[in-house]
Amino acid sequence: MELGVDLVEIGRIKSLARRNPKFLPRVFSAHEIAYCKSKKNPWPHFAVRFAAKEAVYKALGKAEVPLTAISVKRGKDGRPSVKIHGKPVRGLKLSLSHGREHAVAFAVLSR
Repeated sequence: MELGVDLVEIGRIKSLARRNPKFLPRVFSAHEIAYCKSKKNPWPHFAVRFAAKEAVYKALGKAEVPLTAISVKRGKDGRPSVKIHGKPVRGLKLSLSHGREHAVAFAVLSR
């Protein structure tokens, strides 16, 4: 079993995106951007997805997978799921949470 965890400051993601307009499309899929922007305050949603990508990357053993290849979606039941290059990852579980200032993600990969 492999574990990945990441903690992100929401304000940092907001600041990066405002300073560099290319940041969001470099890191997030079009679907992720549309989902986050559909929220009243998109920044916690961007931050938690960024944390998820980092957590998945760590759980995979820092494989040569770019962040843009990792896509986080919310299922009909509300649970987050991950696809890499459009394909589901077997045995990967993801947990996301955010508060006012921080977002955290845990990824567990069972082989």
